[in-house]
Amino acid sequence: MTLVRVGASSIDRQGLFAATDIPRGTRIVEYRGEKISKDESARRLAQYNVYIVYLNEQYDIDGETLANTARYINHSCDPNCIVEHTTETIWIVALKHIQAGEELSCNYGFDARDYERFPCRCGATICCGYIVGREYWGLLPALSPGAPLSAEEASTSSDT
Repeated sequence: MTLVRVGASSIDRQGLFAATDIPRGTRIVEYRGEKISKDESARRLAQYNVYIVYLNEQYDIDGETLANTARYINHSCDPNCIVEHTTETIWIVALKHIQAGEELSCNYGFDARDYERFPCRCGATICCGYIVGREYWGLLPALSPGAPLSAEEASTSSDT
């Protein structure tokens, strides 16, 4: 059964959407692609390949292939999915119950280096304004009225 479909997104051109209701904890789609060494990963990242995802201490996955449906998942500061790593695979997993038609999202977890280059358009009420992991929110300058949590709130809030 197909759990997802690709469609037009209000976050960033295309996104991944639930084709049916998806219960919390469901492995929705595997992040597929070429398994590459850390050295090759660094080389490709320097060329701004945005589909490289950490797999383990030795390898990453380059998901820049049309066969990788998971690559359409967009970032959100208030995601409904998480990334789950096994020794050989990466899965997108439902963090909470997702209704049919709802856009799937996860927090990309970028570090705060060069954060200005990665503005966030997720539209979440708790959006920090940039595509960074929640643990970095307290390090960002004040952005906009409803945006980031304080450093204390960011350090004590639970990961979503």
